[in-house]
Amino acid sequence: MTITRTTWSNWASTVVAPESRTARPRDRTDLVTAVTEARAAGHGVRPLGSGHSFSEIAAPLPSGERGEVVALDLSGWTGITDVAPDRGTVTVRGGTPLHLLNESLDRLGLALPNLGDIDRQTVAGAISTGTHGTGANLGGLATQVTALELVLADGSTLRCSPTENPEVFDAARVGLGALGLISTVTLRCVPAFALAAEEQPRQLDEVLAEFERYAAENDHFEFYWFPHSTHTLVKRNNRLPERERPRPLHPVRSWLEYRVLENGLFGLACEIGRRRPALVKRLNRICGATWSGRSYGDTSHRVFVTSRTVRFVESEYAIPRERLPEVIERLRDAVARLRHPVMFPVEVRLAEADDIWLSTAHGRDTAYVAIHQYKGMPYREWFDTFEGIVREVGGRPHWGKMHGLGAEELRGSYPRFDDFLRVRDRLDPDRLFGNPYLTRVLGS
Repeated sequence: MTITRTTWSNWASTVVAPESRTARPRDRTDLVTAVTEARAAGHGVRPLGSGHSFSEIAAPLPSGERGEVVALDLSGWTGITDVAPDRGTVTVRGGTPLHLLNESLDRLGLALPNLGDIDRQTVAGAISTGTHGTGANLGGLATQVTALELVLADGSTLRCSPTENPEVFDAARVGLGALGLISTVTLRCVPAFALAAEEQPRQLDEVLAEFERYAAENDHFEFYWFPHSTHTLVKRNNRLPERERPRPLHPVRSWLEYRVLENGLFGLACEIGRRRPALVKRLNRICGATWSGRSYGDTSHRVFVTSRTVRFVESEYAIPRERLPEVIERLRDAVARLRHPVMFPVEVRLAEADDIWLSTAHGRDTAYVAIHQYKGMPYREWFDTFEGIVREVGGRPHWGKMHGLGAEELRGSYPRFDDFLRVRDRLDPDRLFGNPYLTRVLGS
């Protein structure tokens, strides 16, 4: 295990931690040693993941009486450790990035049934923050977990599943990194499959009127809406029959549309908007009007995932699905009154209700509304306005996105909130794995 002193910031540079001790474990012994040595020295411990959360959840910052936090860089703790075809599961080390896991599963003829549109997160970080994709009859990544192994604050290891330490399992699948270090994750997989992708521009009023039909008729449905305009892009992904060969986009067209238009030219438009805010509304309308339709098919993870090179900040809330049209209408009214215009689209996705204690989809079919702003542009008024609207319909913030809620407000949103705290008190009574974000959202 190597030890260095490094500074840390997340992908969006919304959180920066000063230089701190960083451990890079290579095996299970290193994981335990890093935890026990930090505890003996009176330090805290915080796994870094990939830094793709916009909130402070991964920040290696001290809380309470701990003077320093040891950051755990798990980039050396990766890979699949077990494949169980009879059970349809794989076991993977917690530091494995999703994009490497997807490639490995593909070689095994397997796939995850649902994914988000970013694949840079580590497996442990993705499930800990409640990362999700979209699909009215599908849950987030944590619903695909069948077992976990944790390294606890005392250096012991604990395995949990629906039949082994089931309460810990219910808490740890979306555990915020508050219960222990996730050593391995066992995931339910499906045979590899291809998706037929349909992306079409639509008017916002049409999409809202047909929202429930789109949700019911498609395996995976989402849409993007440019504020200050009526333009949306509707994305529908559906499984291809096994015997039907997918037809990917031609490499040149893929490069032109995704790399040049959606990243290069859009990034340029964002930068113009940052320098000339008076042009943002016009740029929004132009960007939305240039969205074009496309139809193609490809391996599932290549359809789910989209390359993102334009930097932004983000807030996302989970709301009851039936309230989605109302929320979008209120956002449309509110955005017209903002002092600072919005340069980035709003994204809407879906998830089926689940029973995970701190899952944002706990107990209800869910619509996710994510708002963004280009990095370097004012966002506070837009984010606060958004938070006020979604809180009125019972919204729950994504743990990895920016929000302003604390423990008492969140307790009212999660029926099993106090059960989670009870498990945390048992597994980490001294808050070895704490940081200021966890103090805010869970209490001391």
